Amino acid sequence: MSFDVPDDRRYQESHEWTTIGDDAVRIGVSDFAQDELGDIVFVELPEVGDEIVAGEEFGVVESIKAVSDLYAPVSGEVVAVNEELFDRPELVNDDPYGDGWMIEIEPSDRDEFDDALDADAYEAQIA
Repeated sequence: MSFDVPDDRRYQESHEWTTIGDDAVRIGVSDFAQDELGDIVFVELPEVGDEIVAGEEFGVVESIKAVSDLYAPVSGEVVAVNEELFDRPELVNDDPYGDGWMIEIEPSDRDEFDDALDADAYEAQIA
């Protein structure tokens, strides 16, 4: 099976993706992760203003198959939360790289973004 792995973002071994904008880093889960989880029924995310730390848990995704922790790819302050997911968690399944994004943070160290896997390395991991 082939999974969508856009090359405009970075990936974690734990299957979170990140894109970096002018001020914020957007975070979600990969197409591979949402497929492995199955139908997502609940998402728990931090609140705007919360601090998250790279490598530590920032939320939870619950599906009909499993409950999985979400791990922060970079450290920083949460500046936006996709509140649409609270009412429609299936957006993570339907559009993991678009409407299914989870949070945006203002990174405290942009260099952490460079530690993540590029698309080719992530594809090799999930192959």
